Amino acid sequence: MNKLVFFLGPAGAGKTTLAKAIASHRKIPFFDMDILLRPAADAIMTLHGLDPADRDSAEYKRLCRDLGYRITMDAALDNIGLDVDAFVVGPFTKEAANPDWISHELARIGRSLHDVEVKVVLVGLANEELYRERIQGRQSPLDEWKFQHWNEFRTSLGNRTVEWPLPAENIALIDNSNPDITATVAAVERFIYG
Repeated sequence: MNKLVFFLGPAGAGKTTLAKAIASHRKIPFFDMDILLRPAADAIMTLHGLDPADRDSAEYKRLCRDLGYRITMDAALDNIGLDVDAFVVGPFTKEAANPDWISHELARIGRSLHDVEVKVVLVGLANEELYRERIQGRQSPLDEWKFQHWNEFRTSLGNRTVEWPLPAENIALIDNSNPDITATVAAVERFIYG
């Protein structure tokens, strides 16, 4: 049974870093919504006269958010359909709150939770200051909106839950606060592969 592993969490939590470390070691296809959507989001935002580096505003979410999730899931599901494991990275906030979402996604390729082992790595940090420090450290123009609207953005930094009908042992809460991620990567890899 192949694995579909989601790395979920707020911006700056380190979900991409963890997923990439394990994917490179295990040679697993890795699908990051930010990377897959970037060319389309840049074009869409520019065509609407908006900041192409914006990834957080209501306008961005209205124009690009659902497209990004569709592109990411189509790529991941295509690999699952080939019986290849896949890692998926993104916030998936709305999707994780919908108990039926994962079953509907798998059904798109004629699969179910009985055919695919779905695991979720919920990545977080110990406090808001650490999120801010990590996001600043990225020095990405895609984060400018976050800093200009920090009071609004900070509401996204709370603990996450997943409402999908998964066994409890298929969901791991990972505190990624330690700057040396070696032990964290090892723990997540054990969670995924035993």
